[in-house]
Amino acid sequence: MSDLSRIVKAYDVRGTVPDQWDERVAEALGAAFTQLLNSTDEPGDAVVVGYDMRATSPGLAAAFAAGVRAEGRSVIEIGLASTDLLYFASGSLDLPGAMFTASHNPAQYNGIKMCRSGARPIGQASGLAEIRDRAQALLDSGESRPAGEPTRPAERRDLLPDYAAYLRKLVDLSGIRPLKVVVDAGNGMGGFTVPTVLGDAALSALPLEIVPLYFELDGSFPNHEANPLDPANLVDLQRAVVEHGAEIGLAFDGDADRCFVVDERGEPVSPSAITALVAARELAKHPGSTVIHGIITSSAVPEIIREHGGKPVVARVGHSFIKAEMARTNAVFGGEHSAHYYFRDFWFADTGMLAAMHTLAALGEQSLPLSVLAGEYERYVASGEINSTVADQAAAVADVRAAYADAVVDEMDGLTLRFPDGAWFNLRASNTEPLLRLNVEAPTRERMVSLRDDVLNRVRR
Repeated sequence: MSDLSRIVKAYDVRGTVPDQWDERVAEALGAAFTQLLNSTDEPGDAVVVGYDMRATSPGLAAAFAAGVRAEGRSVIEIGLASTDLLYFASGSLDLPGAMFTASHNPAQYNGIKMCRSGARPIGQASGLAEIRDRAQALLDSGESRPAGEPTRPAERRDLLPDYAAYLRKLVDLSGIRPLKVVVDAGNGMGGFTVPTVLGDAALSALPLEIVPLYFELDGSFPNHEANPLDPANLVDLQRAVVEHGAEIGLAFDGDADRCFVVDERGEPVSPSAITALVAARELAKHPGSTVIHGIITSSAVPEIIREHGGKPVVARVGHSFIKAEMARTNAVFGGEHSAHYYFRDFWFADTGMLAAMHTLAALGEQSLPLSVLAGEYERYVASGEINSTVADQAAAVADVRAAYADAVVDEMDGLTLRFPDGAWFNLRASNTEPLLRLNVEAPTRERMVSLRDDVLNRVRR
């Protein structure tokens, strides 16, 4: 019997196939999702379903769609998609949606990211727990959905050209200087979307020379994990940028909703710098707007937002929290340290592609190399995220907190301690693993290293 509490996480469904979940579970989740929609009078009578390149994705998506149709809603199948293409479908059609992907996780994993109409997020507190309980009840009864065959139709649509045209209207790259761009798709969905968005002559050619790395869709990830947050997975891109004399490198994760940037020297540009850069561009178009930033982004981010006349608002880590705060404040943009970027013009949803296009525009509208341009948004020294396996997380956090009496304490998301010299660190527990995640920032490298090592010694002893 399947225990859905193992796979229904804080923001989505995620687990190994077939031992933790399979097509029968997917069908029950489709039925439960539709029951939730029907009970809350969600507008429309259809659900949009897309999936990534993993071998198990088409079958899981089809089973989920059968559960949806059995509960009285039709299905619009968009087939292969990036997660932000699914959000585009949900937003532009004003329909709820489900994307089958395990993002950057290894090949044996799969998952579902669900949203309401207009790409509004569904998390544990906004419907996901209810979906879990409804699906569990179906499975416990011996069924994957109520008796009877699906009664509503399924329709296939190709929305990739519409998605690409929409993004090109938001960021016009036609007038920038010529750029050579290396793109590492990691055998993920960037290999499906990038050629159309950045290179399709049918949409009019852009002054971009795309050098592709690992564009072949392959959910076994034969070249490297599709997780650019791990520096080991950026090595091929960094090497290729230098070898090809490119102006910029872009790396997408497995479902291409996140984008990481490498400069012309092959050096990574921090997601905080990209957040600040895009915020400045959006504030130039929408003066005085609110910009959301994650609690772990650099202190430079709120500083730069204020300098450009915006209103910085901090939010907890995680897309459901960021999107909710975006909608509450009508924020024009939001960014996280994990390279998720959110746009009001994109239904408050995250899209790595649009962030990449803003970065290309900022680079191509002036003559400086990216290292110099990005340096304007890098003011402090950061450690990057460091994970530690800790059995008793609460005890470790309490020990760390007690050790720094001179710090200002913030417990919005984990433990954040800020010091009089501008240094700070955040220590928070993983939602899914026995890990404590540490991020440290300071005005100098020496101070960052000293603080980082001191906290890690306390966490790991």
